[in-house]
Amino acid sequence: MSTPLDGTVVIDLSRALAGPQAGMMLADMGARVIKVESEGGDDTRHWGPPFVGPADEPISTYFLSANRNKESITLDLKSPEGCEMLTRLTSRADALIENFRPGVLDRLGFTTARLHEINPRLVILSISGFGHDGPEGGRAGYDQIAQGEAGLMSVTGSGPDDPQRVGVPIGDLLAGINGAFGVVTALLERERTGVGRVVRTSLLASVIGVHALHGTAYTVAGKVGHAQGNHHPAIAPYGLFQAGDGPVQIACANNTLWTRFAIAFGLDPLADGLRTNGERVAHRDRLVSLIDEAIASWTIEDLLAKLAKLGIPSGKVRTIDEVYEWDQVSSQHLLMRVEHPVLGEITVPGSPVRFDDNPYSGGRPTPTAPPLLGEHNDTVRAWLDDLDEQ
Repeated sequence: MSTPLDGTVVIDLSRALAGPQAGMMLADMGARVIKVESEGGDDTRHWGPPFVGPADEPISTYFLSANRNKESITLDLKSPEGCEMLTRLTSRADALIENFRPGVLDRLGFTTARLHEINPRLVILSISGFGHDGPEGGRAGYDQIAQGEAGLMSVTGSGPDDPQRVGVPIGDLLAGINGAFGVVTALLERERTGVGRVVRTSLLASVIGVHALHGTAYTVAGKVGHAQGNHHPAIAPYGLFQAGDGPVQIACANNTLWTRFAIAFGLDPLADGLRTNGERVAHRDRLVSLIDEAIASWTIEDLLAKLAKLGIPSGKVRTIDEVYEWDQVSSQHLLMRVEHPVLGEITVPGSPVRFDDNPYSGGRPTPTAPPLLGEHNDTVRAWLDDLDEQ
């Protein structure tokens, strides 16, 4: 079975999460992604717990999360031999991913101009913390710092005085997603122009890129958003409510749904302060109290069944283990079994993208486990030697 990115070669010089996420997305779609690591390996190989495998060579589950379907080679880019090998790889690649601090790759001798001298068709993805230029362009960026600096923490938490980070490194992940999108777009353009270009994104740009309603609320209306806990800032009722045995999420995003819900649970949909969405948002605390009281005697399961019959969007709050044991998740092929050289057969989360002619998540019918450090040193060198001979 062919894959969408069959024949595409990607050199992944990145580490931690943003760049590796971009590389993994391209690998999921069938690209050959060669991960270039130092002798110490990607930072995430040492992040944990949890670790699994032998005690003398533990394997980080963090690393496993962002490096499936890749190959790994080790290079010392400060040595002549390492630079020569990277030059050979670049000459054969379609794309290169890097997330060094701005200027580091230049100092290693691989400026954008040099990379395009080696291979004019090369698409270069450069991911930074706060952008490659501007007054803070050289600043190092880690996810939680970017979440705070880019305003995300100010709209996340129980209230304005309780800023919270999102529970996953969302800035890194979004930068990886944007980067992969940029690479595929540039590869498509290259089919027309024959020339590769530089794609840039950052954690700062990626977080600001998902401000959504908070962005235009400020830029157009001058309103500064703030954290409001588990309730939507512009729709009501839309949030987390308390049934008799735990929390339930309920979303009435229009007056039809609100009226249907209110009548079913003994509330007056036309009461003062509840008629329109704007009124309900303005009187949210009162509304939440009314709904919590109305559903207090219901179990979660009975309530969700009732809401489903009414056609009202709703759901429970699942723990991570409950998510991966949910039959809906398995039906969507969001889990994949791969053979790891040390751990044996393991299960890892799969790609969120599917194609109608492929029952597997992503584009690969046979996914591979995240690689051991330097696992493919010989394989990649042999491949380059064969190409040189040809």
